[in-house]
Amino acid sequence: MKFRKVTAILRPERLEAVEEALKRLNAPGVSVTKVKGFGEYANFYQADWMCSHVRVEVFAGVRQADEIAQAIMDAAHTGVEGDGIVTVLPVESLFHIRTKEKCDFEAC
Repeated sequence: MKFRKVTAILRPERLEAVEEALKRLNAPGVSVTKVKGFGEYANFYQADWMCSHVRVEVFAGVRQADEIAQAIMDAAHTGVEGDGIVTVLPVESLFHIRTKEKCDFEAC
């Protein structure tokens, strides 16, 4: 497997710092989504305990994935409950919709 998917769920106010860190690393692309949920930290002042966060997703080569995960953690860290999580998952295949071709990460 040549690809990894790095997914981070983090505080919205840390997003700009994370984006800057990913730009410095020349991340191949970034997707950002607003999300709501709770985990270790729950907002007990809300009826549903939900907190607003953002999800950042990056598809990268195996060699760059851990570096991207570390950069996200460094930029998003505040040391307070609710800072978020980062996962790195294997990706079996990646296709470009426009060309319908399977992507060889070195050529993407």
